[in-house]
Amino acid sequence: MSRKYKIRDQSQLYFITFAVVGWIDVFTRREYCDILIESLKYCQREKGLVLWAWCIMSNHVHLIVSRSKAFLIEAIIRDFTKYTSVQLCRTIAANRSASRRDWMLSYFSRAAVESKKHSQYMFWQNDYRPVELSTKAIMDQKLAYIHDNPVRAGILERGEDYVYSSAKDYYSGTQGLLDIAFIT
Repeated sequence: MSRKYKIRDQSQLYFITFAVVGWIDVFTRREYCDILIESLKYCQREKGLVLWAWCIMSNHVHLIVSRSKAFLIEAIIRDFTKYTSVQLCRTIAANRSASRRDWMLSYFSRAAVESKKHSQYMFWQNDYRPVELSTKAIMDQKLAYIHDNPVRAGILERGEDYVYSSAKDYYSGTQGLLDIAFIT
């Protein structure tokens, strides 16, 4: 990873994107999204993850994060991706009704063969490229980008109507699925 994409200042907010290997559309089923939601809640409660904004798309996840405890941001992210990778692959493998199950697991298995870090399956792409949000303009741009993602994808007309996003919290004033801190 280049120096440009390292977390250098643990006190800053970071924009992070996780993408599924091969950009496979996995998060089309609620049960898979729920694994991410529950893991993010755990990281908030136990590891001090602070979520400022988030959005789960069909094949990637956007977050704006910081920390409130002694855990390093990169350690929280490492634990989150490791845990969710294992849980998602187990859940996909157990889902006998999923029409793409065997194809996805085969793809994740081939990706693991090409990786030195993974043994059975590789679910997430390795590089999450954290971008430090050092100015208000960058924060506002990334916040809008996250919340407009479902709209740009043609899923719906208003970002605040997307259940797997913090847009509801920001734009309609109602509580979404995850607790967030607000960028003002």
